[in-house]
Amino acid sequence: MPDIPITGFIMDSDDSGPLHSHTLYITSWDGVPVHDHEFKGVTSFDVGHDHRYAGTTEPARSGVQHTHRYMTITSFDARHRHRIRGVTGPAISLPGGGHYHEFRGVTSVDGETPHSHRYSGRTSR
Repeated sequence: MPDIPITGFIMDSDDSGPLHSHTLYITSWDGVPVHDHEFKGVTSFDVGHDHRYAGTTEPARSGVQHTHRYMTITSFDARHRHRIRGVTGPAISLPGGGHYHEFRGVTSVDGETPHSHRYSGRTSR
């Protein structure tokens, strides 16, 4: 399998404790710049409550049609939280440049009364 050149940088967490970590930010993949989008929203109201969520998509190549994978955890409400994960729709161009993606799905099943929530929205530009 051939090597794929990747460029990026690593950020230190500034924590010298036992949970010290680093974050890798990829800036290009195989010579092509990458980008990501922020996303956030509120789930459907089910079993007497809803949840907030926010996150950043995984990077994808710029300048070509693409989608992004995403994953996050909802806010802790009604003594539980849910996992959200999926793949955005394709890029939707904006007048004047830029694009966004639509996303939708169903959370994981969790809670004292097992249930899930629906969610949907648009990423940032």
